Amino acid sequence: MRTRLALLVLSLSVAFAAVVPATHAAVTRSCGSVKDPYPGTRYAGVDLTRITAKGVSCATARRVAKGAHRKALGLTPPPSGIRSFTWDGWKVRGDLRPSHDTYVASKGSNRVRWRF
Repeated sequence: MRTRLALLVLSLSVAFAAVVPATHAAVTRSCGSVKDPYPGTRYAGVDLTRITAKGVSCATARRVAKGAHRKALGLTPPPSGIRSFTWDGWKVRGDLRPSHDTYVASKGSNRVRWRF
């Protein structure tokens, strides 16, 4: 009886260990753009594009991109061209040096990327 119980516990733990990594594997998905997030400003008509999400939904990724980017536009650009700040618990890093600004927001293992 004890042997069966030990064998059952062992087999269940092995099965659980095999399933857990598959469920925690985050998929990077491409999300739609945020069209014209700043109407009536000098940035009117410029979209937030190439939004990708890892570990969050596309709706959350677009919300993070829009909110964090709105905050980023209010900050003075640093001489290095790399802007780092936090927004709503997300750590955000923006590279302003290429022709299009690229941003990455992270919160734990979740990631959101976008381009302006």
